[in-house]
Amino acid sequence: MKLFKIKSVYAHCDLPCGVYDPKQARIEALSIKAIMEKYDGLDSYNQTRAIIIKEQRAELVKQHLMILWADYFKPAHLENFPELHDLIWRTIKQASLCKSHQNVEEADKLLELIDQISEIFQKTKQA
Repeated sequence: MKLFKIKSVYAHCDLPCGVYDPKQARIEALSIKAIMEKYDGLDSYNQTRAIIIKEQRAELVKQHLMILWADYFKPAHLENFPELHDLIWRTIKQASLCKSHQNVEEADKLLELIDQISEIFQKTKQA
């Protein structure tokens, strides 16, 4: 006995649009940058904790971007924005680089790349 009648549902992404946003990756990248900026002023115990947190945040950046890549962006987006594949790949690589560096400029590069993805994302939302 069926309790629910299931209808076919069609959506652009896994869920109806509105649940994906590169802002989540940007927030994590801002945390990475803040940790890098404060690192030298911390004692050794908190430096260790900061590294762990920074690495976790970098993994979250990668996770948010991979979710956008796998669940939100579609082949039509690549047709309209052929640089998208390489841009996401470079951004994920940059997040990995931030895990192994304390150079604030690397975090700035990560933020710039995320901003480029955000621009494309916004254009796809307007289409």
